[in-house]
Amino acid sequence: MTARIVSIGTAVPPTCIAQEVARDIFAAQEGADRLARRQIHAVFDGSAIAQRHTVLTEFAAGPLSAPATAAFVDAEGRLLSPTTGPRNERYIAAAPELTAAAARTALTDGGIDPSTVTHVVTVSCTGLFAPGPDYRLVRDLGLRPTVERCHLGFIGCAAALPALRVAAALAASRPDAVVLVVCTELCTLHLRSSNDPQQIVAASVFADGAAAAIVTADASAGRPGGLDLDRFGTALTDEGETDMVWTIGDNGFEMILSAEVPRIIGREIQGAVGRFLGDDDAPEIWAVHPGGRSVLDRVETGLDLPPDALAASRAVLRDFGNMSSATILFILAALLRDDDVRDGARVAGLAFGPGLTVESALMTRRRPAVANADDVDLALAASA
Repeated sequence: MTARIVSIGTAVPPTCIAQEVARDIFAAQEGADRLARRQIHAVFDGSAIAQRHTVLTEFAAGPLSAPATAAFVDAEGRLLSPTTGPRNERYIAAAPELTAAAARTALTDGGIDPSTVTHVVTVSCTGLFAPGPDYRLVRDLGLRPTVERCHLGFIGCAAALPALRVAAALAASRPDAVVLVVCTELCTLHLRSSNDPQQIVAASVFADGAAAAIVTADASAGRPGGLDLDRFGTALTDEGETDMVWTIGDNGFEMILSAEVPRIIGREIQGAVGRFLGDDDAPEIWAVHPGGRSVLDRVETGLDLPPDALAASRAVLRDFGNMSSATILFILAALLRDDDVRDGARVAGLAFGPGLTVESALMTRRRPAVANADDVDLALAASA
């Protein structure tokens, strides 16, 4: 049987920063020269992002409210540059709670009893610890200690689709499998003040969030309907290996995100998607990871999509920013809630990661059958 996404739960930290506030914070830093300030204003204002969430509670009421001992910003509003240890300590403190929150929502919305979960797949590229997020999720949700666990780490923004691919394979391995997939990314832990255009771009788009999906091939598990996971694909582009890079440095994880990335995606996307779809008709719905506004623009142009084809992706970018691997699950969650997405509609998911890697998924929207009056009468007669 085909595995399906039963439900998707999402969670974000309570601290929300308007994009213009974040812009002004970065532009006001002492180390920013005049050119950098001009770039910060241009990049932040052109990002198509309205707000983002962060686990850095120092920004809850503006940087001037931060205590003098804060690790990331001081009482005068200066952004600090903590080493990797303190950044990762904040990840260890904040990630499990956000992970559990998204998972609980997915379980509740899907009508899944936690005791029926057989597998856990966790995803993150913004922090490391062991026993890790997969272990904590079993403990925090009270799952059975025999739940089988795996963690996909450091794959970057594209990782949710490989995680769903792993979940689908696990669901096919046993008829009662119920797989809990959770992507949690705390990207803002690694942002820094810099005059480097690549770091300015990163500071303008990345945000924090978690998303969880319930995957099973058991038609009787949870609520009916969802998204059938029909097939997956992976493609390495011919260029871009040095244009999107994610490494660990002494002062946090370091992102290289060159201006070539959107252009490479624009050049490569038609070929990658064409090879993935083959002779199939074009899907009706698109769920594309919003690495940034320019990435979505290039995908739209490269695939010759109508202007509203990426509306769900643009809405998530506007309201949440780029939450790395979790972002595409936010988009799929929005599509599951969208009454305009008909039963049987084919959905294509695309995500981009270091390499440059294009991950693809083809899905089908399944809506629960709605009982009509005749069905009700037959059911009542059968039970009489």
